[in-house]
Amino acid sequence: MTHKAVRYVTKSTAAAAGTIATAASSVAAAAVAASIVLSPVADASTRMEGVQADLQRAVQLNQITEEQALRFEAKLAGRILGEA
Repeated sequence: MTHKAVRYVTKSTAAAAGTIATAASSVAAAAVAASIVLSPVADASTRMEGVQADLQRAVQLNQITEEQALRFEAKLAGRILGEA
């Protein structure tokens, strides 16, 4: 096989693999979106418990300070509990 033919096959294979990976990513994203849309909506107290757990985890990982977590939780509580 000539050098040109090898290069063509290599590029074609890489392009096909990229197309397949993109299609797989799209399918996965659609599946996640569908599961979110079709999942039941949690009540306000359950949502706040999740927010508290996520913020506590972020504090433990030193991603945010305790003060930032409290301010953010208060802001979200106003929005989440205001909707209920």
